[in-house]
Amino acid sequence: MNMLGIVGAGTMGRGIAQSGAVSGLEILLYDLSDEILRQSVALISADLRKAVEAGKLSPADSGTAASLIRTTSSFDGFARCDAVIEAAAEDLGAKREIFRKLDALCPAETILASNTSSLSVTAIASAAANPARVLGLHFFNPAHVMKLVEVVRGDRTSEPTVRAALQLVERLGKHAVIAKDTPGFIVNRLARPFYGEALRLLAEGVASFDEIDRIVRLEGGFRMGPFELMDLIGIDVNFA
Repeated sequence: MNMLGIVGAGTMGRGIAQSGAVSGLEILLYDLSDEILRQSVALISADLRKAVEAGKLSPADSGTAASLIRTTSSFDGFARCDAVIEAAAEDLGAKREIFRKLDALCPAETILASNTSSLSVTAIASAAANPARVLGLHFFNPAHVMKLVEVVRGDRTSEPTVRAALQLVERLGKHAVIAKDTPGFIVNRLARPFYGEALRLLAEGVASFDEIDRIVRLEGGFRMGPFELMDLIGIDVNFA
């Protein structure tokens, strides 16, 4: 695999693009907004500089990664990609339209993946004439840091597609876990009661959100508390 396309240059798309470039893949990063594309490239460059300062990347490797990222506001270039990951907003209709376009444009061997965190991969894939090459690749925020990726099979996802996706995840330096196409998959299904109970504690006046976050960090060993996580992910994304 040499070239990875990414639909959506927001927080998740940007992080996936950075991971791919650091792994030596050519990246084609798409967004309708030229301003979002400019901001994403600037933020990736800043993250790469921080990685150099922290001794995690050499200046040469940082420069190479930056040079591998190209941006576009046209789908046409995805026809040259070995895999395309959709990282658009959590809207089923919008995602289905993206996959309809990608399926019509990309060669049959191109893997098409959605970064959806909770929507049905089967429902998304049904927009494609060839749903066998569609699956979920759920990265976690920030995608260039977090190592876990949920590989989600749709009802018609083929075994070769799953194998190719696992190879891609390994190439990106991530750890894959195969999940069934069930609401929330594995991680978010576990997280929902966690968030819900934290919100109930707050609503009942048992503790403040600062206290709940601090207790979870200090006593539970978590890097972030539930309210910090909800803020990082976004209330709108959690609601979806």
